[in-house]
Amino acid sequence: MLNDGLRQLGYKNLVLAQPKRLSEGYGFHTHIVEQLQSQGVSLIVTVDVGITAFAASERAKELGVDVIITDHHQPADRLPSAFQVINPNLKEDSSGLGYLCGAGVAFYLLRALKRALYDEGLISKETLDLRSVLDCFCIATLTDMVPLIGDNRALVKQGLLQLEKTARPGLRALLEALDLSGRTLSSQDVAIRFAPKLNALSRMELGILPIDLYLVETMAEAREMVKSVLKNNSTRIELQGAGENEAFDMLKSWTHENFVFLSSAIFHKGVVGLIATKISLQTNLPTFVAAVNSEGVLTGSGRLPAGSSDSLLSALESGREHLSRFGGHDAAAGFELHAENQGPLIEALAQHYQQTKQGRRQKLIEYDLEMGLEDVTESLMKWIEALGPFGQSFNNPIFCFRNVKLSNVVDLRGGHLKLKLTGLQSQKKMEALYFSPPPSMKEELSHVQGEIDLLGEIQWNYFAGRKGIQILVKELKLSR
Repeated sequence: MLNDGLRQLGYKNLVLAQPKRLSEGYGFHTHIVEQLQSQGVSLIVTVDVGITAFAASERAKELGVDVIITDHHQPADRLPSAFQVINPNLKEDSSGLGYLCGAGVAFYLLRALKRALYDEGLISKETLDLRSVLDCFCIATLTDMVPLIGDNRALVKQGLLQLEKTARPGLRALLEALDLSGRTLSSQDVAIRFAPKLNALSRMELGILPIDLYLVETMAEAREMVKSVLKNNSTRIELQGAGENEAFDMLKSWTHENFVFLSSAIFHKGVVGLIATKISLQTNLPTFVAAVNSEGVLTGSGRLPAGSSDSLLSALESGREHLSRFGGHDAAAGFELHAENQGPLIEALAQHYQQTKQGRRQKLIEYDLEMGLEDVTESLMKWIEALGPFGQSFNNPIFCFRNVKLSNVVDLRGGHLKLKLTGLQSQKKMEALYFSPPPSMKEELSHVQGEIDLLGEIQWNYFAGRKGIQILVKELKLSR
């Protein structure tokens, strides 16, 4: 987005650098500063990284390279020595835009830059239509799970319209391949179907990075690239599925009551965060999952269950002496350690959760309305659509359906299930999708010939040129 916007504003000699998630790790690194300086770069602008990149900023200063840091992460007690730091979460910031994601901050830099250049008489009003980059803003905002409030909500609504007609060949080709082209897009389409394919590119590092799909210039090249993208995502699904099966098996012998820590050589380090998310949702506990490499190094991710106010960073801080490094957010964090330190770290975490009395809580899911299948109509769907877009802090309505007859269960690729439902009173038939149910639930459902209760969202389903309504299952239990 920033590359596109700067080019439209007239900037030349732009160089892009995207750190590799697995081999380099997130962040603004010293070696990247050195590489860019050797290419003649005199100014570096970061996006979504750098607020604690003290070493990289110092190295840039030594080499005579200016740095503008744009980030949204929480700053430390001191700031890097950069030419400028742009972050709505700085203490002195009064913009009220702390809910922006990293790409959102970069978007506001483009807005301000356009205004400044126009005021100086260097560009016309027509230079850079900011709507043209809102497809990127939309994808970033929905996938970074920032609150969909204020400007985020307004800009994502426009961004979805922009994504529907995007001129970027890579995005158009991916929309085509996912059968999302030529129709109205919802925030769920982007967050659940579209964006994970991009996310998998950085998780797997199998030759294509997300930036490559944004920059490809022709539809022919884009369609070939998308074939690799979908193949890459299939590999991610297989590795994630194998990892989840291993994790659920290991969970049977886990003894600590307040948290979960699992490590295995079977886990691929590109999907440990996804596995941790799945386990935390199932156990309702803070969960740490780590991949073990051939040298005995554990690289892992921690996740909190939905609705938890705990802090993973505080928990990891209690075991700092056993960790090589750690960082991230309160609800999603990363860490690394050597195998011999795993036992001491688990003990430190156990003490932390015992002392803070954090850990397992009753799992509560709020829903908006209880209704029957006969209440799910096209007019209701249109009304819900008018309320959108939905996302973090502005959630899709959740409905409760009780005593629904489950007539059939179909296994889908990727470990998902399609449920065939019938209303007991109206005999209305509907389908429901249940993404990645835990193995125990899959086993139970395979024997069910009766009634279930479920919580779910309702959404449009496009199949074979037809448009219907289906339920997206959020939680399910067997009626007793």
